[in-house]
Amino acid sequence: MRKLIKWIASASLLLVLAGCSSKPAAYDSKQKLGPQVNYTITGIDAGAGIMSGTTKALSAYKLKAGKWQLQTSSTAAMTSTLGKAVEHKQPIVVTGWQPHWMFTKYNLKFLKDPKHVYGQTESIHTIARKGLQKDSPSAYTVLDRFQWTPADMSAVMLKVNGGMEPKKAAEQWLKQHPDKLKAWTQGVQPVKGKSITLTFVAWDSEIASTNVVAAALRSVGYKVTTRPMEIQPLWASVATGAADAMVCAWLPNTSGKYYADYKGQFVDLGANLHGARVGLAVPKYMTKINSIEDLLNK
Repeated sequence: MRKLIKWIASASLLLVLAGCSSKPAAYDSKQKLGPQVNYTITGIDAGAGIMSGTTKALSAYKLKAGKWQLQTSSTAAMTSTLGKAVEHKQPIVVTGWQPHWMFTKYNLKFLKDPKHVYGQTESIHTIARKGLQKDSPSAYTVLDRFQWTPADMSAVMLKVNGGMEPKKAAEQWLKQHPDKLKAWTQGVQPVKGKSITLTFVAWDSEIASTNVVAAALRSVGYKVTTRPMEIQPLWASVATGAADAMVCAWLPNTSGKYYADYKGQFVDLGANLHGARVGLAVPKYMTKINSIEDLLNK
């Protein structure tokens, strides 16, 4: 009897270990996608504009009625889950935006949005508090001149994703692109330790842009404080003068609600980056899934 009990215990342990070592199921194009991903779209922070847009997409494409749900997490958790899925070629649907390093690292594609729930391409604007131009004209000029490309932003994001501190990544990128720094700061009157506060949403893209602008401002003598915030307090901080500026207003869609809510309480310095985009994304090996409509039908 004792031998039988030991044998059963050993066999059970082997089954558990075998289960733990087995690889997760890969994407199967012959099966419907919904059950393969538990009808789940992996999202980010609840307050992000892309999350409210995805909630609208669930209704517009009748996904909610088809059992689909949006899972709230964080940018870090979403990209970590995405990385593990790609490693095993598993199916996954995520809230995506570009510029972002995940599109380069994981070879993703946006799903077509025939109902235009997410709108077309967006621009990222620089928003300043009222009175900044008078109080800190040098900072205002640098912020007003700040412009770069999606490729520029992705380069900084990749450095940070590779383990480099954001501040160091920004400084290194500026050293490699002296023409950019010159365009933003040439002829600007230097200051001596004057304080300025920048707020930002802690997305990888905004960490990159905010640290680059902060480095440019430090190069003309400013003492820069950067503060990460949720998106609503971010807008409120600039509108009330608690912060001086931000460079992360995705318009006209992602931040459109807050732009309307606080209109007249800030100064829009215009776009610092063109060609941004948000929507749902999947790895390119999911060849049958090319439109949001395919989530329900394929």
